Parts: sequence; C-alpha cells; structure tokens
Amino acid sequence: MRRNWFITFAVLMWLAPVVVAYRYWQVWQQLPVRMVSHFDAAGHANGWMPRETSLYFTLGSMTFVLIVFSIVLFLVVRKYPLAKLSWVLLAFFHLEVWMIAYLMSSIVNYNLDGSPIAIAPFLVLTPIAVIVLLIVALAEKRGERLPVTVAPHNDAIVEEVHNGRAWSALLLIPIIVMTAIVLVVPNQSGRLAMALVAIVMVLACAMAWDGFHYSFTRHGVEIRTLGFRLKSIPLLQIKKYEVGDWNPLRGYGIRGIGNHKAYVWGNKGVRVEMFDGEVFLGHADPQRIVRDLNVITNQQR
Repeated sequence: MRRNWFITFAVLMWLAPVVVAYRYWQVWQQLPVRMVSHFDAAGHANGWMPRETSLYFTLGSMTFVLIVFSIVLFLVVRKYPLAKLSWVLLAFFHLEVWMIAYLMSSIVNYNLDGSPIAIAPFLVLTPIAVIVLLIVALAEKRGERLPVTVAPHNDAIVEEVHNGRAWSALLLIPIIVMTAIVLVVPNQSGRLAMALVAIVMVLACAMAWDGFHYSFTRHGVEIRTLGFRLKSIPLLQIKKYEVGDWNPLRGYGIRGIGNHKAYVWGNKGVRVEMFDGEVFLGHADPQRIVRDLNVITNQQR
C-alpha cells in the first residue's frame, strides 16, 4: 500500500508542466508576440523571446527536471525501499517542481499585466528545504545510540578526532563573498536566500573545524560532529577493517547515504566493513584507528 501511494505521488509531479501549459493556453491570445523571459537580481526584465519559444523552452526545461528527479527517486527507492529519506526526497522534489510551475505562471502574469515576479518563495523555501533534506539524510541509517553503562563502570576507551582545519579556512572565502552579496543585492528575497545559503556554509565551516569525533567504547564506535551523533557502529556488526586510501574525486566531509558512508577530510583512513554496510573513517594517522579498533574487538574474545 505504501509503495502504491509513493508511486502515485511521484507520478503527480508530472502534472506540473500540464498545469503550466494550460495557463499558457488560457491567455495565449493576450500574450505579447515577444515575451519577457529573463530578469536581473532586482527583478527587472533583461531578456525576451517569442511566445512559442517561451512555451517550448518552459515545458522542455520542466520535463528535463522531472526526468532527473524521477531517475534519482528510482535509484534511491531501489537502494533504500520506502525509507524516510525517500519520502522526504519526494516531498522536496514536489516542492521544487511546483515552485517552478508557480514561477513560470508568474512570468506569464508579468507579460499580461506587469505583475511582480513571484520569485521570493523559490529563493527562500529552497534553501530551507535543502537544510531539512540534509538533516534527514544525515539522520537516516545512523543506527541506535550505543548503550551506556551506569557508573562506576566506564564504557569509553578513547576518542580520536579527525578535522579539516584547512578546509574550514577555505570555506571562509565563499562565506565572505556571500556576505558581501547580501549587503549589495537590492532584492529583499535575494538577500534572504543568500543569507540562508551563507548560514549553511558557516555550519559546514564549523563542522570542518570541529571535525569528526570517533568515540571508541566497549559497545562499538560512535561518530559525532558539533555534538550531533552521525553514526553508531555496534561492536557486533564489525566484520573486518583495514587501512585504506580515499579518492579525492569522491569529495570530502560526509559522503554517501544509507549503510555506506564516509567521514573524511583527508586522503587516508580506515575502511570498516560491517555485516550490513561499510564506513570509512578518515584520519591523518590510520594506525591509531586500527589500534583502537583492535582494543574494542579483542575485548570481545
């Protein structure tokens, strides 16, 4: 039943270009032969095209976006059947598609009577939706919190930290640029949207500075950043581990989704194979991670 509902809501996204086409059809004879199709940051018209081209370009662009969204949904659902992330991703795609439809309808209205372009919802809601999606993605498949033994026993064995201070300094550059844009852009919605993006970048900068904290306990390993628990690796789920290299082309920070994730700011670390997935723990001295893993796995014997 849930699968049927998911497919139904996914298909409903494809109604968006139909709605936009219907809006064009409603007012086709009232539209100018050359329509305004592009606007600057202040909302002033700076691009035109024939109304036929405007219609075909709008429908073609929306169809391309929908194809990409549908492929991503298919891949995510295939790997993580109807997980919370799948539903949130579907809601995010719906929000984006219908906001695009609303924006296209707003452009039609501008060409009819000069009504202001309704770009504010798109600029403001998209960064907020991205933040929500990231939070859900980070929380998905992180596992249950490891048990904590009541004092006087102590579960903690050691904590290792793997940070990216160089990346943190590098992230300051776009933060400064976005802050400058916020101060000079005349459009209120544009400033708010850029401010939200800047906040996300500040959090990323703080995360790189704080780094990934690996807490090794008698029950397994917990990974945290900025006090937020990212992943728990129960001791009984650890199958094997070995030192490995990280390919820079795969990016840095938190990589992967579901049961295959990496927490890395450099090119070295330890690959931990579990019975239900794999985790890569980045660290400048991977042998320390191996030593700590040896300690907690040997205690099980």
